[in-house]
Amino acid sequence: MKKVSLTGIKPTGTPHIGNYLGAFKPAIELAKTYDARYFIADYHALNTVKDPLILRSQTLTIAAAWLASGLDPEKVVFFKQSDTPEVLELFVLLNCFALKSRLNGAHAYKALVDENLAEGRDADAKINSGLFTYPVLMAADILLYDSEIVPVGKDQLQHIEIAVDIAEAFNRNYGGEFFTLPKALEEKNTLNIPGTDGRKMSKSYDNVIPLFSDEKTLKKAVMKIITTSQSIEEPKDPETCNVFSIYRLFAKENEIESLRKRYLTGPLGWGEAKEALYDILNRELRPLRERYFDIIKDEEKIKAVLKQGAEKARIIGSKKLAFIKKTMGIL
Repeated sequence: MKKVSLTGIKPTGTPHIGNYLGAFKPAIELAKTYDARYFIADYHALNTVKDPLILRSQTLTIAAAWLASGLDPEKVVFFKQSDTPEVLELFVLLNCFALKSRLNGAHAYKALVDENLAEGRDADAKINSGLFTYPVLMAADILLYDSEIVPVGKDQLQHIEIAVDIAEAFNRNYGGEFFTLPKALEEKNTLNIPGTDGRKMSKSYDNVIPLFSDEKTLKKAVMKIITTSQSIEEPKDPETCNVFSIYRLFAKENEIESLRKRYLTGPLGWGEAKEALYDILNRELRPLRERYFDIIKDEEKIKAVLKQGAEKARIIGSKKLAFIKKTMGIL
């Protein structure tokens, strides 16, 4: 029997190559060896996305992105979080086992508290309880489906730890192994994909290379990548170059070694290096882009795919929820 993997992504912002390398591609690869479940975390997005039109649009965008990236809804469970009410009921139950002291130290909450204090405001100014209990809802997402493996970035590791803490507290209280304890699967080679400004690629930094943009927009983004002032003739260090760091994630081994030699021996201008990166990116992203624009045209079909996936997810989740409620004495 295959182990269960669970992957979720919030429908916030336009998908970029960091999402593709860090989430879409490795998570879809897991479907070859795991019983894979994928969900669009629209409840989680409500903490920051308050416009219903934007939320609906971005949900469809993320769904189309998954499908264009190679996800086969016939072979996996692919659904929208808000189509599975069982997760909210489990969320309420798990709050009774989530220690406030543990949630006080959650990265997102603590960062906002520190920011408030630094600017002389009340510690909890403008912090909603949805953000504070975000890790508990994430725990419900994970535990409802007996997830054994959860692919995450380094900044999400703490949420898996909190899910384990909650599951262990429940198991101890009721004297058994009622919840599976999940393990984080961290993608080592795609943790720090550099953005156009050299910082980690992030929508919040506005330094991304879009995943499904047209060729002109893609090239414009690549040409914005910050480089040094070294001349064409000067040797350059590929290991400290943002252009090369991205190039090596998409190119073939012989292409990587060829460009590396040109960095070390020259001559090589930054414009030429960026052109090489653009060519490699466009080679891989063109078929994804074509599939994406074909899929996004049919919104009703996307919704139908998500509804079908939710039916599968609810069969799994409702059994687990009934088991947990009976254990607690509610049923």
